[in-house]
Amino acid sequence: MDIPLATSSGKVAVFGAGSIGAYVGGALLGAGADLTLLGRARMRQRIAAHGLHLTDLHGRATLLEGARVPYTDDPAVLASAALILVTVKSADTAAAAEAIRAHAQPSALVLSLQNGVGNADTLRRILPGWTVLAGMVPFNVVQMPDGRLHRGTAGELMAEASPALQPWLGAFAAAQLPVTECADFPSVQWGKLLINLNNSVNALSGVPLVQQLRQRGYRRSLALMVDEGRAVLARAGIRPAKVVSVGPRAFSLILRLPDALFTRVAASMLKIDPEARSSMWEDLQAGHKTEVHYLNGAITALAAQMGMDAPVNSRMTELVTAAEQGRQSALGADAMYRMLAAARG
Repeated sequence: MDIPLATSSGKVAVFGAGSIGAYVGGALLGAGADLTLLGRARMRQRIAAHGLHLTDLHGRATLLEGARVPYTDDPAVLASAALILVTVKSADTAAAAEAIRAHAQPSALVLSLQNGVGNADTLRRILPGWTVLAGMVPFNVVQMPDGRLHRGTAGELMAEASPALQPWLGAFAAAQLPVTECADFPSVQWGKLLINLNNSVNALSGVPLVQQLRQRGYRRSLALMVDEGRAVLARAGIRPAKVVSVGPRAFSLILRLPDALFTRVAASMLKIDPEARSSMWEDLQAGHKTEVHYLNGAITALAAQMGMDAPVNSRMTELVTAAEQGRQSALGADAMYRMLAAARG
């Protein structure tokens, strides 16, 4: 069966053209989509200097000359968009929704491709009557010093199942970004959030993901946070979906294995590009606020709603916040584990 042309369903706007937004947008552009990136001057300058150069762990590469990449900081571009991909940081979701309401057509499909669990709800609250879908990007993208946007981990895009998404599936497939539709998307989001708790571990480790995962102290730190998150979700009646090769409970058990055994049992987990790091690490390096309050903080907030404490995730949130303010340096694996274990008591 022929894949439909990426341009057949109308114009696309990527709202929040940072690492993820520019990578997804660049892949769609490379496949022929009629697309504009909407973002800040820093990324526009990067693209002007280096072009939009995408690479991944499988050796694929796409290079678009900077002059060929439609990029703007003017939200008026939203007026002609039939599909709006929202890739801003979670703290900017409400502002993005207001801009969409002011400039875009209510007939546009709005797809959130953001971390966390509440962004689509925020968009729906501000955009009543619009079609807003939650989505998920499972892979990480790092801005490399040579100008590349490098995808270092595997996984396929996921989104809420909806007839409104059908006309766009061919465009994503043509861009080698196939979308898996999910009926129970909140469970997928919570399952992904448990995995994303590693973002904070990696950010404070100061080392690439594969090096971090090879050190048991870091893995045990993540396991503490995952177990606490699972307990909170159980109290809330939420069953997180399996979004990696194993479910959340088995994932936690595997993380605790000694290094030699972990290397054998979790070989697929270590099939990560050696350049890969978390987006939270990237934010710390750039001096930006991270999304820790929307990841670890989401566990803490849900725990409070359930009348529970989540001291491990709360402590990690404090540590990352201190790092944002220059008050916390990188932590070794054993030191991190001791801090989090002490918070649990």
